Amino acid sequence: MKAIRCREWGTPDVLRLEKAESPSLKPHQVRIRARAAGVNFADSLMVGGTYQVKPPFPFTPGLEAAGEIVETGSMVDGLQAGQRVLAVLRNGGGYAEEIVLDAGAVVPIPDAMDFVTAAGFPVAYGTSHFALTHRGHLQPGETLLVLGAAGGVGLTAVEIGKAMGARVIAAAGGAEKLAVASARGADELIDYRKESIRDRVRALTGGKGADVVYDPVGGDAFDQALRAVNWEARMLVIGFAAGRIQAVPANLILVKNISVIGVVWGAQAERDPALISRNLAELLRWWEAGRFKPLVAKVFPLAEAGNALTALLSRRYAGKIVLQT
Repeated sequence: MKAIRCREWGTPDVLRLEKAESPSLKPHQVRIRARAAGVNFADSLMVGGTYQVKPPFPFTPGLEAAGEIVETGSMVDGLQAGQRVLAVLRNGGGYAEEIVLDAGAVVPIPDAMDFVTAAGFPVAYGTSHFALTHRGHLQPGETLLVLGAAGGVGLTAVEIGKAMGARVIAAAGGAEKLAVASARGADELIDYRKESIRDRVRALTGGKGADVVYDPVGGDAFDQALRAVNWEARMLVIGFAAGRIQAVPANLILVKNISVIGVVWGAQAERDPALISRNLAELLRWWEAGRFKPLVAKVFPLAEAGNALTALLSRRYAGKIVLQT
């Protein structure tokens, strides 16, 4: 088989497509012929050596993939050869023609879902669902502010927030990105290239502020949002796509009983794979019911994994970027 390999820390251009041996299969694992793999910001961190998981060289990035099961281990129940599935790979490995992983991290996909859509589904939708339910406890009627609302995870937070009955304020850079968020159900829009997040949120909420903030951006966007939240607001820290990890002023947290909450979906998937699999199965049922419309911005061939990551980091695209194997 062929796989993308990283042999040194660096920028996406260090990645190469190479021949690789097929992994051996353990009793509790399944072997999947991968057809597509999702591209995520965390993949760039892993390649750069700044992710919390640092695999030994050479390694294959990729935290999510979709394809067909070709073989199951002797202890695997409920899955069989020929099944179409998506997979969550905590330690990477998705940028390959074949993957082997624990059966508990594999979820069957609906017949109507194509592999490209499925490959870009678990990390983005799983992260947002986990953040807004398990960590943020978003309630119907509350106001949700989504930063980076047209990105791979931000767009799913808009959809899931609406599905949960929230009023959603989407913040993104530029009219085109905001149009995408609006098409996915956002009630109000903020162009943070032209407008102050703090001032617009206050104006849109009659001075009360947002109840929950979903933030995969960090930096200046977080700083502004923190000053535009309601009493007992929950600030969900998803990531730092802006490049600056913000320092949180404790006095601002104190005066409004604000909670600043970390959201690490990948680590949760490793600690409690059964929970994550159940959540993904529910999200796939919502997809079948037409409640979600996953947006794939661009598809690259596997050999162009470096270009795909570079495109992701450019932040020019609304939606997900996917590799096709």
